[in-house]
Amino acid sequence: MPRAELSARCRGRDAAVMGCMPPRRTDLGEKPFHLRLIRNQLAVEVPGVPIKQDASHVEHHCLDRRGLRTRVRTHIYYVRINNMDVHTRHQMILQSLRQHSPVLVGELAAALDCSEMTVRRDLESLERSGGLRRVHGGAASVFLSAEETPYGIRALEFSDAKATIGAAAASLLADGETVILDGGTTAMEVARALRGRRLTVMPLALRPVFELHECPGIKLLLPGGEVRPGELSLMGSLTEPSFSQLRFDTCVMGPCGIDVKAGITTHLLAETAVKRAAARASQRVVVVADSSKLGRVAFGHVCDLDEIDIVLTDAGADQQRVEELRAAGVDVRCV
Repeated sequence: MPRAELSARCRGRDAAVMGCMPPRRTDLGEKPFHLRLIRNQLAVEVPGVPIKQDASHVEHHCLDRRGLRTRVRTHIYYVRINNMDVHTRHQMILQSLRQHSPVLVGELAAALDCSEMTVRRDLESLERSGGLRRVHGGAASVFLSAEETPYGIRALEFSDAKATIGAAAASLLADGETVILDGGTTAMEVARALRGRRLTVMPLALRPVFELHECPGIKLLLPGGEVRPGELSLMGSLTEPSFSQLRFDTCVMGPCGIDVKAGITTHLLAETAVKRAAARASQRVVVVADSSKLGRVAFGHVCDLDEIDIVLTDAGADQQRVEELRAAGVDVRCV
């Protein structure tokens, strides 16, 4: 076939194909497309390519906004929802286990409005962290009186309530006070609320030290002792003598359980003796505990209720348990 005739046929075919394609948009201009304009409109599709790659394609190649915008905004939506929902799902799973155990994967999926595969991944993650025990078709609680839930799992639970309790405890302390600050997740929120204050603080764990060591108004004292793995609390025979020569204004204590009959309890016996010595070396004992601790009894007895001054808990506390503690002479404040 002559070259001229072949070229004519190809041009005719290309024209036919182009006639079937949608007309090229001419209202876009050549201005770069700004990502901020699409953050308020989120799609619900599987993300395409990373955000930065989409942005570079738009700005340098002036691609069609309509098709590309879906991929960019989908990616933003996908990342944000997953980052938020993992934390929320873990909290709800642990809360379900506290209410009844075991729980089934299908029930959790329905309650969390997600797939069973997602629930199984969450259960695997929580099991690796020590927050539950996998059983056939679901998960079971691992909360026992002599075993403490790992720190990372406890930090997920009642996080908003603990932050509120921590702020309330900090408000009870006057500048210049000497304070013993217990370990644990709620006491850690107290430490965060003390930044910017002028106090002398003896933490019973290393995490509050990491939080407060750069604060110019905080003078830190450390007791001796052995560092407990995971918790990073200080315990042992070297810790207790640290209180024998000192007298503090306030001891902020974070127990594992508060009960009318059993009093203040904790899981580890080595920490029980340290908490008891800290309370005896202080003029005032302020107990910080979220509502899940009320009515709970752990293995080691720290002190009776008449040895504490104030209990700070959250507004979601069971009113019957609160009234029982108040009837026993405890100043319970729901914040």
